[in-house]
Amino acid sequence: MMKDSGNRALIAMSGGVDSSVAALLMKQEGYDCMGITMKLYNNEEIGISREKTCCSLDDVEDARQVAQKVGIPFYVLNFSDHFEECVIRRFVDTWQSGGTPNPCIDCNRFIKFDRLMQRMRELQYDYVVTGHYARACFDEKRGRYILKKAVDLTKDQSYVLYGMAQEQLAHTLFPLGEFHKSEIREIAEKNGFINARKHDSQDICFVPDGDYAAFIERYTGQTAEPGQFVLKDGTVMGTHKGLIRYTIGQRRGLGLAVPRPLYVCGKDMEKNEVILGEQQELFTDTLEADHLNLIAVERIDKPLRCKARIRYKQQEAPAEVVQLSEDRIRVIFDQPQRGITKGQAVVLYDGDLVIGGGTIV
Repeated sequence: MMKDSGNRALIAMSGGVDSSVAALLMKQEGYDCMGITMKLYNNEEIGISREKTCCSLDDVEDARQVAQKVGIPFYVLNFSDHFEECVIRRFVDTWQSGGTPNPCIDCNRFIKFDRLMQRMRELQYDYVVTGHYARACFDEKRGRYILKKAVDLTKDQSYVLYGMAQEQLAHTLFPLGEFHKSEIREIAEKNGFINARKHDSQDICFVPDGDYAAFIERYTGQTAEPGQFVLKDGTVMGTHKGLIRYTIGQRRGLGLAVPRPLYVCGKDMEKNEVILGEQQELFTDTLEADHLNLIAVERIDKPLRCKARIRYKQQEAPAEVVQLSEDRIRVIFDQPQRGITKGQAVVLYDGDLVIGGGTIV
């Protein structure tokens, strides 16, 4: 695990079991470690509970206790201004423009591997360490740092890390990449960690109840305007409660009494309409994505056969990828995919190797 450039490691500790064991493993490897918990927002203002988040006051204390047990210094860094600007604001803007965002990707891109890495340099440390289930190393043949899936595919988090740059991969360590989750809990229990059986954080950390629309209305001070549910031919099917309450593929919660199942197939932002259709209308074989980040290659010079994943928990599917410009790709799937959604990430894989990815537009 140890690289040549130095052995000072800044451990991002959320208070959960994964980052706690990551800290222990790094200390056992002989690294000079410092534990860091990032304060990302004011928990009390949005009613955070311990079970639902990775940033509550209880979580800070759990991280502090583990750091003390491991025998490393521990500090809390306030990144709340950056988090609000780069994660929460982008989350709100994407919903309001008709997309469905993935704020965990933005948090990794703009906070953990940007702001925290900047702080790492200021403190003269060599690496940022996180509890992600993924693997990174330098590939001599490619002459590039690469990102790979974790050994435990049920916990693999490579999808949310596709935005990492070469410089970031060079200074990041993922000590859990070779472990299974069950092994991590066993290590925590053997070492008497207070969070050994703590539940994994669920949903989006700053929306603890999962009600995205209510959060956006509180954040903006604006109530989403009702509008019409329509079929693609313009037939009006009823009244919706605001575009931010619906995402592509949704069937439940529409509040319509109709003789057949209908699904959200699109949103017309100008007309304030939710477009409904039958399940087969959700399938399409082509998408385009921008904000392209390539890891395994510098550029896709010719049509590339690979597999592509359009959601975090979805299996990747065979596809051909064409790079349209420096920042944009087109992905053509062998078989139509259900519910391709603007704002989500498409991530490209060659086996367990992450080729790169982008934001679906």
